[in-house]
Amino acid sequence: MDSAASHDLEKPLIVDDLPVLKIKSHTRDVHILSCAFLLIFLAFGATQNLESTLITEKNLGTTSLGILYLSFAFFSLVASSVVRALGSKNSLILGTTGYWLFIAAHLKPTWYIMVPVSLYLGFASAIIWVEQGTYLTAAARSHARDNGLHEGTIIGNFNGEFWGMFACRQFVGNLLPLILLRGGTEGNPSDTTLLFTVFLCSMTLGTILMCFLNKRDDEEEKDPHNAESLSLYASLSSLSKSIVAPLFDVRMLLIIPLMAYTGLQQAFVWAEFTKYIVSPMLGVSGVGGAMAVYGAFDAACSLTAGRLTSGLKSITLIVSGGAFVQAVIFLWLLLCYSPSSGILGTLNLLIMAALLGIGDGVFNTQLSALIGIFFKDDTEGAFAQLKVWQCSAVALIFFISPYISLQAMLVLMLSAICLSYAAFVYLSQQGEKALSLQVQVQVQAQVHDVCT
Repeated sequence: MDSAASHDLEKPLIVDDLPVLKIKSHTRDVHILSCAFLLIFLAFGATQNLESTLITEKNLGTTSLGILYLSFAFFSLVASSVVRALGSKNSLILGTTGYWLFIAAHLKPTWYIMVPVSLYLGFASAIIWVEQGTYLTAAARSHARDNGLHEGTIIGNFNGEFWGMFACRQFVGNLLPLILLRGGTEGNPSDTTLLFTVFLCSMTLGTILMCFLNKRDDEEEKDPHNAESLSLYASLSSLSKSIVAPLFDVRMLLIIPLMAYTGLQQAFVWAEFTKYIVSPMLGVSGVGGAMAVYGAFDAACSLTAGRLTSGLKSITLIVSGGAFVQAVIFLWLLLCYSPSSGILGTLNLLIMAALLGIGDGVFNTQLSALIGIFFKDDTEGAFAQLKVWQCSAVALIFFISPYISLQAMLVLMLSAICLSYAAFVYLSQQGEKALSLQVQVQVQAQVHDVCT
């Protein structure tokens, strides 16, 4: 062995000379985001369910929610530009302020307070929900890249954790009114003050948690494709294209009725079911218990339906089941339901809440999957359409609820579900043919490539 080789062997091994593999985990941000949304929306969701029963003066409660969702629909059109200007973390924190003010306004609800706060919450809701999807996807992609993992798998895991936590809001949030409200059908003022104070504490904790999130703006700034977004004209042009262009797609026109119906059925539960079915039998505290059952079945069905989804055929079968279940409930309420006291009456009410929750879980999961299948080239524009039509439908129910009877509302719901389901079935049939043709073309192209 020569002297040079001997010298190399005797040279001490310096760790700094070796490449160090740094594994960075982004799961911390997902845990924080999921817990923050749970703390914020368990309070907002329960308050929304009580709106038509607690704030009844000149229909202030339902009118405030109508204004909120109308504002949400409008600001959904421009939220992406605001988010890019503010940045990821600032957008999430700003979004929480609207929910905090909305709950605080319930300590002394008046028209001069509730209307402007509802308008602002519509803006804040659009901001926080646009950024939520962007932030979660960015965290998943960064985690996959930094740890050499499959991107699609990580995106699915991160979304599964977030939506699993978020689905628990209805169950956890609605247990609080069941425990704290003891004032009969109208609610005791001291009890409602205590309830909204607890909700404010929950929302404050959620907002504080948001402050511990890492910023995720650097990657977007370094992305050369985002350089065009710095131009206001380019941003407005892109926004207009993403909103208007999908309306020229026949598939979008056929799916819009289903988008609108998902908003209608949610608003029916929040405004009509709680006011005319639950509250007269169980009181205000009973609204929390019934909606806890609704939320539990909604969450369970969302997870189950998501796992069973494998393509357009499975979506068609699952949506058919959800539509049938909700149609049965509407017919039951319209034709043969009569309130009855005792255990049987309570059991019937809870069964209706559970079936309505199952239907909501079906529509939410399958509609997202349907959009992912049909609008791969413009997913952002398709989901923008979803928010616009959903929120507009919710606002419609809250505005007309004080002026029409429960029977008229049930006729409206039955008409809407029949129209939306008919359009969906036609879309699924045509879409199945188009997908089959697309697969045949791809196979022929592959065979041609092999032969040549």
